[in-house]
Amino acid sequence: MTRLGLALLPLAALALPAAAQQDGKESLGVYSNWAAFRDESAARCYAIARPRGSNRAAAFASIATWPKRGIRGQLHIRLARPAAKGSAPSLRVGSRRFDLVARGRDAWAKDAAADAAIIAALRSATILRVTARAAGGGRFTSRYDLDGVATAMDAATVGCANLR
Repeated sequence: MTRLGLALLPLAALALPAAAQQDGKESLGVYSNWAAFRDESAARCYAIARPRGSNRAAAFASIATWPKRGIRGQLHIRLARPAAKGSAPSLRVGSRRFDLVARGRDAWAKDAAADAAIIAALRSATILRVTARAAGGGRFTSRYDLDGVATAMDAATVGCANLR
């Protein structure tokens, strides 16, 4: 990354909370490459980040807590492009690999047990990679830096403690 890119990175991180506040979401903090928010209208809190590099588009990775639904630590990936129908994007966290379920540009862990395993892996890794096959046939990969992910996930969990 260039010096200018490094200098602008904190400004980009600050843009996430500003955009969220315009949507009625409350910022719970920015933690390096990740941010945490509370959305009382949907009774959820989440940690979120954008991928690094040029394929950022509207892609993101998030880990949400929905207290009223009894859901904690649910992974959601917004892919940079729509996944091919019937394909299974893969997520790599450190040395661990997980298959995801996809519909269009959205992907999730297969079940709650997979969510829990992914969340545990995120806490000790430095990079998250999501690879998918595009509708046109080519493969694409998004990479997420995990600096701050554990703190952002914890902030989201604490931020929703009273939304039961």
